[in-house]
Amino acid sequence: MKTRPSLVPALTLLSLSITSHFALADRNKGKVPIVTPECVSEQICKQKGVFTNPFEEPLVTGEFADQNNTNIKNPLNNYPDNGKCEENDEGVLKCKPAAGSLALLNDGRILYFNALEGTENVEYNALLEIGSAIVNDQTRVLTMKNGSASWIAPSPVDAGANPDGNDSETLIGDISGFLGNPIDIDLGTDDDRTNNDGALFCADLVGLPNGELMAVGGTDYYHEPGVNTELLGQPINFGLSELEGLKNSRIFNPDDNSWRKTGDMNFGRWYPSTVSLANGNVLVASGVTKLVKPVYLTRPETSGRNVTVTETYDTSCGEWTDNGALAERSLPLYPRLHLLPNGHVFYNGGGQAFNPFGQGYDQALWNIVAAYDPKSQTWADLGFAGLPLHLSEAGVSDLTSLLNITNTEADKSLSGLLSGLTEEFIANPFDALAPIIDDPYKLADVQSVLGAGFRGSTFSMMMPLKPDENGKYSKAEFLTAGGVLTGVAATSPGLYLGTNLARIDSVTIDGETMLYDSRSTGSLSQGRWYGTGVLLPTGEVLVVSGADRDEVVLPGSGVPILEAEIFDPETETFRKVAKQNRPRTYHNSAALLPDGSVLIGGHAPINTAYAYSVTLPGFSPNDGRDPSFEIYKPPYMFGDRPSIGKGSKSVHIGERFRIGLKNSDAATTTMNQRIESVVLVRRTNITHLIDGDQRSVELPIVRHRSGRIVVQMPKEQAVVPPGDYMLFVNARDDEGNLVPSESKTISVTGSLSNVCR
Repeated sequence: MKTRPSLVPALTLLSLSITSHFALADRNKGKVPIVTPECVSEQICKQKGVFTNPFEEPLVTGEFADQNNTNIKNPLNNYPDNGKCEENDEGVLKCKPAAGSLALLNDGRILYFNALEGTENVEYNALLEIGSAIVNDQTRVLTMKNGSASWIAPSPVDAGANPDGNDSETLIGDISGFLGNPIDIDLGTDDDRTNNDGALFCADLVGLPNGELMAVGGTDYYHEPGVNTELLGQPINFGLSELEGLKNSRIFNPDDNSWRKTGDMNFGRWYPSTVSLANGNVLVASGVTKLVKPVYLTRPETSGRNVTVTETYDTSCGEWTDNGALAERSLPLYPRLHLLPNGHVFYNGGGQAFNPFGQGYDQALWNIVAAYDPKSQTWADLGFAGLPLHLSEAGVSDLTSLLNITNTEADKSLSGLLSGLTEEFIANPFDALAPIIDDPYKLADVQSVLGAGFRGSTFSMMMPLKPDENGKYSKAEFLTAGGVLTGVAATSPGLYLGTNLARIDSVTIDGETMLYDSRSTGSLSQGRWYGTGVLLPTGEVLVVSGADRDEVVLPGSGVPILEAEIFDPETETFRKVAKQNRPRTYHNSAALLPDGSVLIGGHAPINTAYAYSVTLPGFSPNDGRDPSFEIYKPPYMFGDRPSIGKGSKSVHIGERFRIGLKNSDAATTTMNQRIESVVLVRRTNITHLIDGDQRSVELPIVRHRSGRIVVQMPKEQAVVPPGDYMLFVNARDDEGNLVPSESKTISVTGSLSNVCR
């Protein structure tokens, strides 16, 4: 939404910055208590854990200048007075932000930002109004200390992208570029406003090696086509809403709570995924430039699909670089990506099953799991998601690259495919089928077959990385549970009802070879769409929030799931634990905290049935967002725990270091004597269920004495990429349960990219 240069945006940005600093001081004055209810019985708390009461920030206005009403009022749309919003003189609601995305900072505070800011102001139909009703998302920093919570507003509060408007990629603009002559026709509203051109909604979060955070992508809202006029003195603003992905990248500095811009990507991306590479650089993949109308006349070969080009952000330069033709890949929105111990990036056959009309004509390719090599800038197909088919062993690892129509180096992919077929499959045709032939029950296992293929709208959790007998980290496993099942060719939107099926995928690394495998596990107690997974220090996985059916296909029609579940990696089964207090379906979030508890927040649904916000009796609360949080205290917090020193520490890749033990009493001393594992847990940066940097790494114990433990850091930087971690020790209690300590802050250092240093 490009506008003429003027002093107004600059003054507005300055005003917002000043306002934010005043808001920072005001918010720190008021603290909200965090109340943990008493256990009904100690035994119940030790079995199920407990949730604190919900807590939320006091309503404070002033972060945004008042906006004008965008549409004539709907007499049937009566937003409830529930304390979450205030109405200005124009009748526009300004509401507290919900934690649609959140990150754990290195000092234990929480950065979070809103999702779909302004849906409460949709009067009639979201599809026809969000291009004008929704505005840039607010950000907050939450501090939890001494049993209370307080908030500040960063500066700028909306992260400050595109204050002069975004250069939107409209069809009229495309036609002008295609013809080489400007067309003096305005069929859209992309130039009408600048307060919805830089939304953080649908950006991805990634931690940088220096402790800062980067938000990549985001949303530019407008109508195309659309009208912005008046009738009888009342505003009329309708049209076909467009959500355009942003090229922007923004960095948050925890030291002064400020946002700043860094280099732009080459492509606008809405729903991209990022992952830190071994050298501290950042890979971005997928996203879509225009969600509703992905038609690009100036580059028609990219129309009708997500962005296939991958890019790498160099942390020393602050710039993005196109990775080349062989690095392209068709992937779903928010593809589930993980850094493997060998430095390759693994795509786990999952993503957001978002669009009710499908996402891309080539979405059948999303069933193929693959690994990207940042050094050669190429992809290798490994298998079919959820089935034990070894495509890499069959010599067809270049298949997906060959099928990518924008691959300008398809001849290399074809050569690789033909060589593989000749050398591998034709010579040994049964090798790829050996897992099925050797174990026919695998194929006959109905649960495995039903749970195979692309999985939509659920988490992909990297399980703890553990060294083998030689000290090598040669195997990575990934838990996928819930979400929606999909058809082979129709991966999006998939089935309407949530599934309870779960599986563990694995990648075994042997030199240059990577072997993919998959097995089914015990199922969730019920089908769960959009459940958030949190890896606990013990290696267990907590699953919270979500609904029983897809709330994007039909918003407001789901039944919220309140009962949390925990996955036991030893038995590979789930068990029910405590119930959370608030329903949290779409855009929920959660993060492991330094004391081993889990923060749960979010809930920012799309307007009911894509009309306006109203709660249907017996279904998901859909009268706006939920700005509250609650904390889950797992069973291991109710009893004796091991204890370590709390001081922060900087540790280099490959070195040994000492952990001090705090033997404050007899019970703690006993637990410290029983310590059997030490784990480094990467700090959470989560949005839309994904955290590309999520990992837990078990460190070998070299010595264990009464007052200290000495552990060995991995020598491979891809196992523990530089950045911020929490260190926990785990010990067995009298019942044989694994119990973690509270954590110690660890900053891992290593060799970073020095291209521009």
